[in-house]
Amino acid sequence: MFKKIMNADHARELFLKALAPLTGYELLPIEESDGRIAAEEIIAGMDVPHYRRAAMDGFAVRASDTLGAGGNSPVMLKLGKNVEKGVCGRVHTGSPVPEGADAVVMLEDTVFHDSMVEIFTQIHPFKNVGEIGEDVQKGETVIEEGHRLRPCDIAVLASLGIENVKVAKKPRVAIIPTGEELVPRRKRTLRDGEVYETNGLMADLYIRKWGGITRLHDIVTDDPAKIKEAITSALDTDLIIISGGTSVGKRDYVPAVVGSMGELLVHGVGISPGKPSAIGMINGKPVVCMPGYPVAGIVALYWFARPALWKIGRVPDEPEKIVRAILAEKITSRTGYMTFTRVRLETPHAGSYRAIPLATSGAGILSSVSKADGFVIISENVEGRSAGEEVEVVLID
Repeated sequence: MFKKIMNADHARELFLKALAPLTGYELLPIEESDGRIAAEEIIAGMDVPHYRRAAMDGFAVRASDTLGAGGNSPVMLKLGKNVEKGVCGRVHTGSPVPEGADAVVMLEDTVFHDSMVEIFTQIHPFKNVGEIGEDVQKGETVIEEGHRLRPCDIAVLASLGIENVKVAKKPRVAIIPTGEELVPRRKRTLRDGEVYETNGLMADLYIRKWGGITRLHDIVTDDPAKIKEAITSALDTDLIIISGGTSVGKRDYVPAVVGSMGELLVHGVGISPGKPSAIGMINGKPVVCMPGYPVAGIVALYWFARPALWKIGRVPDEPEKIVRAILAEKITSRTGYMTFTRVRLETPHAGSYRAIPLATSGAGILSSVSKADGFVIISENVEGRSAGEEVEVVLID
């Protein structure tokens, strides 16, 4: 039996409090920085635009020369190189506005005759003119430290002539699958009692998706000495994830090994599925021990590994992707446990999503997650949800 089952929120809070963000940075070309975290504040070193530019194709004018212009009473201006009283200049979108001009008349509001231009609308000063620094002003903060860079942010950096950017280092994550029953996926046939190793692969792909650099260890048998050896070899990374061996059976050695090498913070969490999850620290390195049952393992990855990865990688808190849906069937939960129920989303003719429960139990049924669109998360203080209730569905990456 577990000595103590810790509240899910408390367990995660305790774990994250023990973690410190990585220091240092990488210098990357801006073309390779999409999705990375800015390691410093970026200040504009120039104005954008650095000149007055036309915002439309048309004619640069003195706004006062268009006074009284209308559809039935056009103003006639001479086309010339220098804009002055009674003279306008041809401009294109993005081209410099000539000295002497303070506005641009759109081409659609004009008719050109030889060297004369008829103007059919009155405009005010600065109309259709982009002023110096209208987009970005010199000295302005364009990127805050800790901001996740997006293509639009990178385009702003390019407009400032910035070629390289300092970004936070990606955390290095070791993933160690354990279990006597596991065999490599390349093995052609399985004997009774054997299964292909999938949790390590799944964790590897999720960690990479969430921004880590992974190192997937070979399968480790249920042997304390070999588990300790695998963990020791992973202490050069920033986060260690161990799959399997976390329950309280005769071959579940992982939590004890973690505790012997460092500090076992929690073993037994009030989440369902995922109660056998464990978390700890070894030589200042966070360790997430995910249960061997795949669905419980996914829950542990989402609840502990992802926020840990993001904290040490300096990734800002990001909201979950959530949709609201009407629950098609009743789902049950256990008081005292935060329950993750797999659901599939269906859109009826009315337009609202319906959440169809796929499995309310069975932590080993991996296909139920593959078929699911998300989880309905039920608080430990609530006993299930009724059919017809509106619920939040946390989408699965």
